Amino acid sequence: MNYLEKIYNEQTKPIVKLVDGKYHLSSKYKLGTIHITANHITLQMKNSTQKIYIEQEHLQGAYQGDYVLVQVIFNPKGKLKAKVITILQRSNLSILCFVYQKELFSVKESLLIECEEVNNKNGDIVLYENGKISSKLGNIRDPKIDEKISLFLYNETYRLKGFQTNKFTPINLDNRVDLTHLEFCTIDPASAKDHDDAIYYDEKNSELFVAIADVSAYVKEGSPLDEEALIRSFSIYLPHKVLPMLPFELSTDLCSLVPNKIRPAYVFKMKLDTKKMSVVQSEVFEAKIESKHKYSYEYIDEVLEHNDPSNPYVKLYNLTSKFRQKRLQNGYDFRNDEIRLKLDDEENLISLDIESSTPSHSLVEECMLLANQEAAKKLGNLGIFRVHEEPSSAKIKKLLQDLEDLGINAQLKTNLHKTIESIQSKAQNYNLENEVDELIIQAQQQASYSNIKDKHFGLGFTNYSHFTSPIRRYADLVLHRILKSKKIPENIEDICEKISTTEREIANLVWDYEDRKYARAAEKLKGKTFEAKVVDLEKRLGKITQGILTGAKIELENYSGEKLFLSIQVKIISSNLLSKKITATIE
Repeated sequence: MNYLEKIYNEQTKPIVKLVDGKYHLSSKYKLGTIHITANHITLQMKNSTQKIYIEQEHLQGAYQGDYVLVQVIFNPKGKLKAKVITILQRSNLSILCFVYQKELFSVKESLLIECEEVNNKNGDIVLYENGKISSKLGNIRDPKIDEKISLFLYNETYRLKGFQTNKFTPINLDNRVDLTHLEFCTIDPASAKDHDDAIYYDEKNSELFVAIADVSAYVKEGSPLDEEALIRSFSIYLPHKVLPMLPFELSTDLCSLVPNKIRPAYVFKMKLDTKKMSVVQSEVFEAKIESKHKYSYEYIDEVLEHNDPSNPYVKLYNLTSKFRQKRLQNGYDFRNDEIRLKLDDEENLISLDIESSTPSHSLVEECMLLANQEAAKKLGNLGIFRVHEEPSSAKIKKLLQDLEDLGINAQLKTNLHKTIESIQSKAQNYNLENEVDELIIQAQQQASYSNIKDKHFGLGFTNYSHFTSPIRRYADLVLHRILKSKKIPENIEDICEKISTTEREIANLVWDYEDRKYARAAEKLKGKTFEAKVVDLEKRLGKITQGILTGAKIELENYSGEKLFLSIQVKIISSNLLSKKITATIE
C-alpha cells in the first residue's frame, strides 16, 4: 500500500506533497512502527536509527506494532519527540486488555486501545484482535484469572492446551549397566513428584554415583515431542501447579527415578580423592537403577542433626562439606532465602514458607555440582555450557557506593574474589549479612547458556554445564545427547540463545504471577500495618518483612530520604490488581 498517496488523498493540511509524480512527506512528519518497552515508547523507522520518543498521552490509541503517521514535536531538551496523528495499519497482535467504563486498556501498560464497541463490564479481561474484542478470558475479581494473564503476557498460553503429542519410543533396558543392587536414594522436597537425580556413595572405594533420569532415551532428537520440549525449554513452577517441559507420563513416571521401580538412568561414576577433595577419574554411562529410598530434605536434616558417625548420609555430608569448603576458595556463598507462596483452592494467597538452605540441600548440591563439572570437562571447548561472567566495573563501582551509603567502607582488593570476601566480612560487623549479599547478587551478571566454554564466576568453576535435571531443563537433555553421540547439534548456538531467553522470560512470568497474588492479598489488608525495609532509593520501594505479605514490593508514597535497608513500619493504602502496584505510607 502506498501510504503517502493515501495520506495525500485524505489530508486536510499539507503533510504530503506531490512533485513530478512522486509523493514527499513533510519533514515535520514521520512514518514508522510503534515499539513499546518497559521504559520507553519509540517510533521505529525503516532504514533509520534515529530515536523518536512518544509520550503515552500522545499515542492516540496506537499500540505495539501499529504502523503510524506521527508529527514531530519541538523539544528544547534535545530529545526528539512526536505524537501520533493517524494509525495507518493495525498490527495483527493479540492484545490482552481490561475493560473500564466501556473503554479498553492494555493490561501490560494500561494504554488506551481504540475499539468502537465495548459492551463488557468493568474488570473483564479480554483479547483484542483485528480491531475488535475476540474473546473474554474472565474478570479481574476472579483470582484464577492471574494464571491466564501471566501466561499470556509472557507468550506461554500454549501450555494450557497440553502437549500436541505424547508419542515416544519404549526402550529396552537389557544392554544397560545393571546398578539395581546399589542403595540409590532420591532427596527432594516432600511435595516433589518428579525425581531427576539419585545418589549413592560407595565409601569403601570412595566412589560417588550420581544417577540422572535418562530422558534422551525416550525423547529422540528432532521428534515432535523434542520440538515441543525445546519450545518450552523449562518446566514452569507456579505456587499451585507445575507446567512441565515433558508430558506427565514421562516427567512423573517413566523418566522419574521413583522408588522401588527399575528406571533407565545416565550415570556419572566418580572416583574421589578424599584428601585433596578432587575427582580423580570419572565415567558416564547408560545404566538401570532402582532407587531404594525416597527421602525429603527435612528427613535428611534430622538424620544429619543426630550426627551418628556410622550413618552413611552423615559420612557423605562430612565429605561434601569439605568439597564445599574447597569450592568456596574460588566461588561464593550467598544467603538467599526463598519464599514459597501457598494458595487455597480458589488460588488466593493464604500463607507462605521461607526456605533457607540446610545441610541436606548442601549435600545434594555438592554432589550435583561435581557431576555438572565432570560433564563439562568431557565436552572440551565446544558443546553446551552454563556460563556466568564477572560483574562489570560499573556494577562493582555502584556496589561500593551503596555500601558506603550504608556506612561500610569497602575497598577493592587484589582480585574480585578477595574484594567480595572482604565485603561479606565487613557486613557481619554491621549485622547486615543478608542485605549486603542481596546487593552483591544485584551487582552480578545473569548466568546463561553458551556453545563455547567459559568460566562460571559465581561458582568459581572453569568447567561447568547443566547435566542433572533433564526432566525440567532442555539444556541438560541436549548435553546428554552430546555426551552419548559425541556430536554437537549444528544449531547449538541457536539452542543456547533460545533457552537463555526463555529462562529469563519464565523467571519474569513467575515473578509476575506471584506479584499478582501479593496484590490480591494486600487489597484485603488495606489499613493494616506491617514491618518493612527500604530496598530501592531511586524507585522509592520497600519490601515487607513480616506476615503473609513477606517479600512483597511496595511503593512508598511518603518516602522522604530514608536510608537503604532502614527498618520501617508501613500501612497499606491501596493495591491495584491489574498493575500489581501496592502503595503504602511510612508510619
